[in-house]
Amino acid sequence: MNKKGLNLRISERRLDKLRLYAANKEKTMTQLVEDWIDRLPTPETGNSSTTPRTK
Repeated sequence: MNKKGLNLRISERRLDKLRLYAANKEKTMTQLVEDWIDRLPTPETGNSSTTPRTK
């Protein structure tokens, strides 16, 4: 599997919260983010737009 990097800019408060949560769950921050991403629904094929449609 080819790994890529991800940089985020978040507040120090949120970073501290994530660090504490990860330590409490005995997981890395990367594992938490990957778990969250894996729970996202799979996008429908053929619709690459990220802008919601309004009627």
